[in-house]
Amino acid sequence: MIEKLEIHHLRTLDALYRFGKISAAAEYLDVSQQAVSLQVKKISKIMGDPLFVRTGHGVVPTPYAKLIEPHIRGVLNSLNNIPLPNSGNPGEIERTLVVSATDYTQEVIIGPLLKTLRKSAPKVKVIVVNIEVADLIRKMQQGDIDLALTAGGYVPEGLLTRSLFTEKYLCVSANKAIVFDDYLPLPSLAEQDFVVTSPGTGSFKGSADTWFEQQGLRRNVVISAPSFHITQAYLRQSDMVAFLPSRLLPCEGLFEIPLKKYPPGYEVVAAYHPSTKSDPFILWLLDHVNKSFAGSP
Repeated sequence: MIEKLEIHHLRTLDALYRFGKISAAAEYLDVSQQAVSLQVKKISKIMGDPLFVRTGHGVVPTPYAKLIEPHIRGVLNSLNNIPLPNSGNPGEIERTLVVSATDYTQEVIIGPLLKTLRKSAPKVKVIVVNIEVADLIRKMQQGDIDLALTAGGYVPEGLLTRSLFTEKYLCVSANKAIVFDDYLPLPSLAEQDFVVTSPGTGSFKGSADTWFEQQGLRRNVVISAPSFHITQAYLRQSDMVAFLPSRLLPCEGLFEIPLKKYPPGYEVVAAYHPSTKSDPFILWLLDHVNKSFAGSP
């Protein structure tokens, strides 16, 4: 019959344990004395014991009531410790954070962020997985992924996004035979063979192709790589060129090719499910990332 106990039953018992008088318990609970008396009768019926016996000075708990007192207090303490939606001291939070991220955001965002988490939220464990594309919404809805860090154009509809910062591209190569003065003319750049980075979606067409077309040019993409780090490896072992995010540079074995014009950069965003928009820990995390990159080039 214990499953019939309700929270207000436990609070009534706790008040009687505390004060030992029905009048004082009623005042504490902001109800009438009659209401407390009726509650005690209902609880006694559920528990199969009188629980409290009247004396000349109030009420005293029965032996059984004394036996269950620490259990009643334990349940109420557990309830009182449930955090509110807008609360959450990072230092007290115990959870596992699952982040889906590109290799770029793993290095540029998650790497430095781990230092902050170890200091400010030491009870938080982190799982980092490569960026999801097809199943991102489903996995977020199921709670398998908490946060995605990627480029704005790769976020599927149905997720919320928060802009973190804007990244720009620089042109790099390991081919020292490429000749230029102050900068390499764009027609000469378009003559080079390119590596394009297409995480999660292998494609020979990248964001810079539209930009080349606007200049009246067309580039020749010969390799599609799944990550920027693989692109760097391919560049070191070839005479090809590529556009890389500026925050990944300088990079050993590669040099920057200065240009008079550059393709447009892209917005780096955090994506999350609408059910997470009030999560105090996620909001704290994103605020920290925003502040970390505020004013950075």
